[in-house]
Amino acid sequence: MLEARQLQFGFRSNVPLLETLSLRLEHGEWLGLSGNSGAGKSTLGKLLAGLLTPQHGDVYVDNKPLTQRGLRPVQWLAQSPELAVNPRWRVGKTLREAWTPSDALIQDFGIRRDWLERLPNALSGGELQRICVLRALAPGVRYLIADEISTMLDPITQVELWQALKQHARHHQLGVLVISHDAALLERLCTRRVHLAGGVLN
Repeated sequence: MLEARQLQFGFRSNVPLLETLSLRLEHGEWLGLSGNSGAGKSTLGKLLAGLLTPQHGDVYVDNKPLTQRGLRPVQWLAQSPELAVNPRWRVGKTLREAWTPSDALIQDFGIRRDWLERLPNALSGGELQRICVLRALAPGVRYLIADEISTMLDPITQVELWQALKQHARHHQLGVLVISHDAALLERLCTRRVHLAGGVLN
């Protein structure tokens, strides 16, 4: 279980963005997180992945504090994949930095082998997002924070990406937090949903 316990966070110490917030994500669960722009959804995702440190409270993975050492069991996926890769590395190197997936899994995500020899700017946003999602599925990863990862993609790419991720997550019992403004997407993908407003969940 991925668990946030009594998290508090603000970019200015006297202006809290998240107040005494608690959240649980079970193995194999798909949890939807909605909220208005600026409500703190991405901030919460980064706290859960260990990319930000809470001012108060803790994040636990399977009842152990989230560690900063080695491969993190919680991976955060961003809306803009070009910001998550080194523009001077060929995407195959970017992928192998985390792990070397099987040919079958590469195919499941609709990735062509020749893409791996290209630089990021030679791929479309949808092609590069597939690479970034696959990179986040390294062995040892237990939870994914998918932060608006399909917002900028065309409808066909959206469906293909979510189908591949859903299949892999089901097989490996990954917990997935889906952050999105798209209520229909959350309804389709998730078994449970929460809404963030005023620094609290409901």
